Amino acid sequence: LAEAGRSVVLIEANRIGWGASGRNGGQVASGPRADMDDYVEAVGRDDARKVWEIAQAANRLVKDLVARHAIDCDLTPGYVEVAWKPSHAKHVMGWAEEAAKSWDYHETRALSREEVADLLGTTRYHGGCLDRGCAHLHPLRYALGLGRAAATAGARLFERTKAIEIAPGLVRTERATIRAEHVLLACNGYLDGLVPRVMRRSMPINNFIAATEPLTPERAERLNRERLCVSDSKFVLNYYRLTPDNRLLWGGGESYGQRFPRDLRALVRRTMLEVYPDLGDLAITHAWGGTLAITITRMPAFQRLDAQTWAISGWSGSGVHMATMGGAIAAEAIAGTTARWDVLSRLPTPAFPGGAWFRAPLLAAAMTWYGLRDRL
Repeated sequence: LAEAGRSVVLIEANRIGWGASGRNGGQVASGPRADMDDYVEAVGRDDARKVWEIAQAANRLVKDLVARHAIDCDLTPGYVEVAWKPSHAKHVMGWAEEAAKSWDYHETRALSREEVADLLGTTRYHGGCLDRGCAHLHPLRYALGLGRAAATAGARLFERTKAIEIAPGLVRTERATIRAEHVLLACNGYLDGLVPRVMRRSMPINNFIAATEPLTPERAERLNRERLCVSDSKFVLNYYRLTPDNRLLWGGGESYGQRFPRDLRALVRRTMLEVYPDLGDLAITHAWGGTLAITITRMPAFQRLDAQTWAISGWSGSGVHMATMGGAIAAEAIAGTTARWDVLSRLPTPAFPGGAWFRAPLLAAAMTWYGLRDRL
């Protein structure tokens, strides 16, 4: 919007990149979060095709922004999804053929169990799918790079400035009132009760990451020969990659509510050792968490609350590329071109059951059940 000549003010309650925006796994996927079959069932093949094209464009947009603004964020190509259980293998490995046949996407290939073991140095998995069109990056450096690009374009960024009230064409903070032709809410898991209509569509959950001490080059090579980012097919999934200095960056485990578990290192380490029991000698040097927002369908929630107020949220773990594209699509819509906004606003994102008091306990119970199913 700033590049288009609009007068833009962005307020951030903490710092640019704070929370999950800068603390996530840094995976840049090639599609939306939910399976494409879910989109076909929900909105029909024509709209599902448009969603797929938007997600593909989102992947390209991230790479273009990194190049255009010279963002130093360790952008590295390659991703593999791996099958956690034998029953998952057909679905995971079948995506390569489905992507080519149904969506004209030819960057993937199925991997046998033996190929995955050779590539990732573990026999824990039952097959996989390699995607050369995906990538991974350092998410905080990426977010800060976007902030610098926006400021250079003329946007005014105000950190440590929390919104306390939203009304059509108006945002109040603790020290100021901002009047605007349009207001865009892009808070995801950090709405904190500000706009209940938006909060009902998504649920904040906490996810955790740990980093090991640097591995020797030989050990890193055995662990991830092609330096891919990896995620598995568990419902509460694990995701991981090597950093440029050969640390293993491992994401795993979730919690609900405002409190994080007391010992993040132990929580994440336990999920890592399920896959790589021989890494028990490695020290965990860093551990952290961030709050994301999921929707019931895992599809993003695009809402126009009134003539002047727009909201985008519910990235469900696909925020690096889909939230980047969400911002671009919101900017298009505010400028008067709503075609892609309209496609995404038609996606079903029903309210979570249980109201303000019981939503989190109901979600925790459901996630516990799915987590149990992962282990059976």
